[in-house]
Amino acid sequence: MRKRIVAGNWKMNKTYEEALSLVSEIDNMVRDEVNGDVTVIVAPPFPFLQSVGKLTQGNDLMHLAAQNISEHDSGAFTGEVSASMLKSVGTEYVIIGHSERRMYHHEDAQTLYKKLKAAIAQGIKPIFCCGEPLEERDADRHFEYVGKQLHDSLSYLSNEEFDQVTVAYEPIWAIGTGRTASSQQAQEMHAYIREQLSRMFDAEAAHNTSILYGGSCNPSNAQELFAQPDVDGGLIGGASLKSRDFTDIIKSF
Repeated sequence: MRKRIVAGNWKMNKTYEEALSLVSEIDNMVRDEVNGDVTVIVAPPFPFLQSVGKLTQGNDLMHLAAQNISEHDSGAFTGEVSASMLKSVGTEYVIIGHSERRMYHHEDAQTLYKKLKAAIAQGIKPIFCCGEPLEERDADRHFEYVGKQLHDSLSYLSNEEFDQVTVAYEPIWAIGTGRTASSQQAQEMHAYIREQLSRMFDAEAAHNTSILYGGSCNPSNAQELFAQPDVDGGLIGGASLKSRDFTDIIKSF
């Protein structure tokens, strides 16, 4: 069943006290103001996961995500965090393949596939990111570029494994730049992604997959973006660090 989802990726922001204050504000606003069927996800930095998760307990709309995961189960991998570790502190979702991880940490398709498998094996739902840089968009190669990202990491999953995956389209040229894909551009790519998923899996799996938009989504454009037939919500960056903005985005359905 396709879900409406708004996920907040806090990236490397906030101190511990600031994180607890932010999630408390979001939790209270969601409890007071959000009615309806929407899944709200917050993805704080690793050190804050357990504490943030505890503060949202009892709020059925709120869910906890990690921003990254190791492809390894355990062992001598200094600085890495495994799926079982994340599961043990209440993590339900994990962001995999964000453009910043691909760019700055050189994560390739095979690494991302292994991370998907590791998460799913522990019952953690992946939010798989894809999206093109500006040069691919300007060269009219954006569909081909995103299609390859999907195929190279997702197509090796079984249908049962893929049922756990949410896809997030993040045009790299619109992340943190203030530029946003138009609602038409977002819909065109989301429809294309759904078509590719149908070919890799089947029509039912593609129809049931939530596809989120991530790229300078804010309270002023969220309603128009979320109104598109293949846009099922957003993966929110900067606006998720402001409780009022994030809650207003959640209310945009």
